[in-house]
Formats: sequence, structure tokens, C-alpha cells
Amino acid sequence: MSRLTDLIRQAKATDPQLGTDLEAEFRALTRQRNFGLVFEKHKPEVVELPQRPVRKGDKVRVLPPRGEVAAGDQRLWSVTKIERIDGVRRNAHLLLPNAQPEQRQVVNVEDCVVVAEFRDPIYPGLVETGRVGRGGDKPFHSVINAENFHALEMLTYTHRHKIDVIYIDPPYNSGARDWKYNNDYVGSDDDYRHSKWLSFMERRLNVAKELLNPDESVLIVTIDEKEYLRLGLLLEQVFPEGRITMVTSSISAGGASRAGTFSRSAEYLYFVQFGSSRPTPLPLTGEWNAVNTKNKEDIYWSRLLRAGTNALRSDRPNQFYPIYLRLTDEGPVFDSIGEPLLEGDPDDRATPAGCVAVWPIRKDGEYGRWQVSPEGMRDLVAAGCARIGNWKGATTTLYYLKRGERAKVENGIYPVTGHRVDGSVITDASEYQSTFVPTDVWRLTSHDAGNSGSRLIAHLIPGRKFNFPKSLYAVEDALRFFVKNKPRATILDFFAGSGTTAHAVMRLNREDDGRRQCILVTNNEVGADEQAALRRSGLRPGDTDWEKWGICDYLTKPRIEAAITGKTPEGEPIKGEYKFNEQFPMGEGLEENVVFYTLTYEAPLSVSHNRAFARIAPLLWIRAGSQGRVIEALPERGWDVAEAYGVLENLDRARDFVKAVSEEAGLRTVYIVTDDERRFQMICADLPSGVLPLRLYESYLTNFEINSGRGVA
Repeated sequence: MSRLTDLIRQAKATDPQLGTDLEAEFRALTRQRNFGLVFEKHKPEVVELPQRPVRKGDKVRVLPPRGEVAAGDQRLWSVTKIERIDGVRRNAHLLLPNAQPEQRQVVNVEDCVVVAEFRDPIYPGLVETGRVGRGGDKPFHSVINAENFHALEMLTYTHRHKIDVIYIDPPYNSGARDWKYNNDYVGSDDDYRHSKWLSFMERRLNVAKELLNPDESVLIVTIDEKEYLRLGLLLEQVFPEGRITMVTSSISAGGASRAGTFSRSAEYLYFVQFGSSRPTPLPLTGEWNAVNTKNKEDIYWSRLLRAGTNALRSDRPNQFYPIYLRLTDEGPVFDSIGEPLLEGDPDDRATPAGCVAVWPIRKDGEYGRWQVSPEGMRDLVAAGCARIGNWKGATTTLYYLKRGERAKVENGIYPVTGHRVDGSVITDASEYQSTFVPTDVWRLTSHDAGNSGSRLIAHLIPGRKFNFPKSLYAVEDALRFFVKNKPRATILDFFAGSGTTAHAVMRLNREDDGRRQCILVTNNEVGADEQAALRRSGLRPGDTDWEKWGICDYLTKPRIEAAITGKTPEGEPIKGEYKFNEQFPMGEGLEENVVFYTLTYEAPLSVSHNRAFARIAPLLWIRAGSQGRVIEALPERGWDVAEAYGVLENLDRARDFVKAVSEEAGLRTVYIVTDDERRFQMICADLPSGVLPLRLYESYLTNFEINSGRGVA
């Protein structure tokens, strides 16, 4: 309907009465409501690709002259010809599609910028822009400079259904021009601000869904109060199979003042769990257990009398029975367990001589029930897992160990040091470290975004500021619940910002010698305030002096490099120490590996003719595990084998290739370049078991042709 608004405005300019009538009808339609999450499906997004060479057949925009701040021609022109002068690409011949009358123009190639529409298939490649290696044979983390929707499309080839955790901190849609839709900042005065944000998020979540492991994975999304209601509904709509929990997390103890209402100190985390995903109980102390719940520090004896729902005899008649106690000189003991009384009055049941009968009768006099059956109670007494409370005769409270607590005794977590008079076990909790899953309200000092976010970044990359960075320890804690028992987990963040997620993953690896991998995706967007000044100085996106101020080059890459090397971008040792979960000097760095990439857009014909291997090569390496050597080019023999994968182009040398693959113990993936399905299958038959063969470039091209238009409204 945003398109209808534009059309009504045009109609008013031509025929005011017609425009007014259309506007009235439009308002009547918008009053109609549907159920569920309803928002405008905005036209597909587009992204400008300033570093991509202009080719015949491309869609382009014409840029304004250098030095001008105003936006250029926003129409999409089609390139019909690239004219060379003295062998140099000079002019682009342009046609405006569907224009009546026909519109053509010739402009300098440098004044055109290629535009990709999200409905179009892309054929991505990667160009390496740097790497840091301090992690030995560990897998590499990846930092990808790209439009995140297209990067997600790329990852459907390398990581479909392989991601264990996605952690994202998307734009909060504050109205402060902090994010773009269709290459234009969205401000607070945009009537369609919320629906644009939902369209923006829905497209990305639809692709992310294909990356998550459906058997066991989790999506974590942080948000504030401006969009949390809409986001919750959107998550339910996109992930109906997911189990959604919202956690409230304090990120500023002092709070941020808001005129006329309460100060803001919290944000929200949505956890969307899939398959068998469960948060792992962790040894949490201090602020995690603010109410000092004793069962988190020692063995917990539960009341045997059922409380809450289904707690009456009528709910479980077989669990209404007497427990006979005898009082000895040393104290009360269990004598025997009676049979269920399905109906009638307990007074009608005879009590053994010298005993007191304890029935499951509630304080209000109603007949309740025990938590376990008579057989279960006899087993508990025999095992020392039933206990008598303070002696009060027939109203004495009885306790028992539930299955989980009993297992802690049987497994030696709580060593048994003796038995009480009633036969119940006495345990030693002095060496026990409790583990538990916390509540959905987190209030931890370490999660303060100022001290553990902004100030921490100031140590790593002095003088370089990033607005509202996450607390490193807050991200670390959120991830730990789902990767503690997955030392080889793969974590993705496609709103990477300053790179906090990768930093957190690297610290988690240090804690337990893990080999977890993180994939970060961020564009190289320059802030709105800085753009105007750069344009006035004659710079454009794509220029070196423009790109150096982008978020990826100015913040994300140097922060990750600093975290690993222990040195600032100026080469100085980082001052300060990490706190909380594991304390050590930042100057020690982290023993990790990372590689930096920029996403490229390849022509499918070049790919199919094997002329784009250098840019496709990183995708093959990433799909094989991002470990060991990258096969950047094939030698004259037409094949090569690295630690994790191999590539065969010269099928006449297949025997040598298969032999080399068999000798490489850790190799699990091979790529075979051929259009001949029969020969491909013959080579596959000779490969060792456990090695996955993929046909190039059929698997690559088919993947992205199928993806065409996905998630587009």
C-alpha cells in the first residue's frame, strides 16, 4: 500500500478531486483489520554494489557529480553496451526499461553504480582481504563484508542446515536513521517505518531458517521495546516449529532517562529453539542466583505431599495411602507403607500397633495425594531417599528425593557420608558445584553495555567509537547455554556490528580449548553523519578513502585482529584485563585464526566455464570446514588435495586424485569439475567411504538458481 500512497500523490497533482476520492477509499480500506501479524509487504530491496565492475546487461543507477550531497538518479537503467576508447572502458550506454517514450543516455562508466535487486539470483564469490593466524590447526573464523541478505544466500551453499547458533542484534528501528531500506535511511517520520522493518527482517529470517540445524539449534535475537512485540509475532510466524522464550536483560544499572516515563535499563532476548535444543545447566553463582535458592547449592529434599494442580485424591486415587511411622528413642522411623484407599474415610483403616498413620491430607482438610505410588515410596525408603521431618505425629511432613536429585546421590555427585535414624542418606555437598538454568530475568553487572561494551572496545581500538555495542560477557553468557557441550559448534551473526559475537566465541574457546567457529557478516556502511562530509569532499562509495571509514574496515576487522593479537591497530599492547567469566590480560591475545573476505558477484557464464575459480575457491574451503590450506588455483596436473578437501578438474587424472584422497585421513569433501554425470558417478564409486563428492559447477549454480526470489514479497 506504500506504493498506492505514491500513486495517490501523483493523481492529486494531475486531478485533485480524483486524488481526494481515491484517498478516501484508501482510508476506508486501511480501517479493515485482519488477524495475526499484519504489515505492508514492501517492494523488494535493492543494494548498490559500488566495487562491482559495470557489465552489459546490468541494472545501474546514475550517480550525482562528485562533490554533490543530494541523491542521484534513483531509477534503474539497463546497460546495453560498454564502449571502449583506446582499449579502456569509458562509456556505458543505458536504456530505461518500459519507459514511454523510449529513454536512452550515455554516461561515463565511473558515474554508474551496479544495483542488485533481491528478486534476482546471485552467484557469489569471495575475495580474501586479510587473515590472522595464532590458532595452529584450529578452524578459521570468517568475517565477510557483504550485504547480509546476499551473504545469507551465499551461506545456503556452504552451511545449509549446519548452523548450531545464530545470534543477531538487528537494528532497533529507533527512528534515528540507524538503518537503510532500499538504499535510504528510515527515519522517525516514515509512516511505514515498522512495516519496512518487518519486511526487512522477514526476508532475512526466511533464509536464516534454511541455515539452522533443524535437529538441534537456536536463534537468539536481541531487541528493545520499540519492536519487541512485532518481532515476537514475526518469529512465531516464520518459525512455527520453534519454542520461543523471551528473556529480560538489564544492560544499564543506572538506566537511560526517558521524558515523562520510567528510565530504560533493559533489553530483550528472544531464544527460538529447534529440535532437541535445550539450555545446558551451568555452574552459575552470585548474581545468577540472586535469591540464594538453597537447592542450587546442596541436595534438595522435596515435599512428598503433592501441591499445585492435580493434587487431590480424585486426581490420582492410587496415590492416597497411609505411611506408618514409629517413634523410637532416637527419633521417628518408617515402619511400613499402606495400600491405597480408593474411597471412604482414613479413620476406617486400622493402624499397626505402635505406629502413627500419616495420610496425604491438606491443611484445609481436603484429601490430597502423595507424589509417588506405594511401590515407588517403598523403593525410596529402601534406598534412603525418603526422609521424615520434625515430629508432629499424624501431621509430620515427609520428604523425598526426586529422580534428578536421587541420580546425583547414585552417581556420587553428592557422596553419602552416613544415614539418619529414619534411614535417609546424609550427603556431603562441600565439593559440589551447582549447575542450573536461570530464570528469564537477568540482572548481572557483567552485562552492563557501558563498562563491558563501550569501554572494552576503547581498550582494543582506542579512539574508534561504536554506538551501543553489546557487553562482551552478555553475548558470551547467552551463547554458553547452547554451546557449552558443543566444542565444535558453528555460530553465525549476520548483523555483526563491531564483532562482539566472534570475540565472545573466541573467549569461550579459551575456557575449554574448544574449536568453535564463528561467521560474521557486516557491510562496510559509513555512518549517516559522516557520509555528507565525505560526499562534499568529492568521495563516493567504493573509493579507498571512503571505504576506510566503513564499519567493517574501521571497526569490525581491527577489533577482531586486536582481540587475537593482543595489540591495538597502532601496534601497542592492549591495556586492561578481561573480567568475570575468565580473567586475564587483554594483551595476551587469543589463540585463534580468522580470515577476512569481501563478497563478489560473479557472472554465471564465467562460473560454468571455470573462469571464476579464484573467487569460488574460498566457498569450497569454507564448505569443507574452513581448516587447513585453501586450494586457490589448480596446478598443471589438474587436481589438488588439501587437509580438508580436494578438487579434480582433469578427469583423466582421476586415478591419481583418488589415491591422494585415500591417503589424506582428515579429508571429507571433494569437488569434481565436470558436466558429464556418467564420469562423475564413476569417480564417486572409487572414492573412500565417508567422503562427500560434489559436482562443480552444477551444485553451485543450481543452489543459487533455486534460491532466486526467495523471501521476496
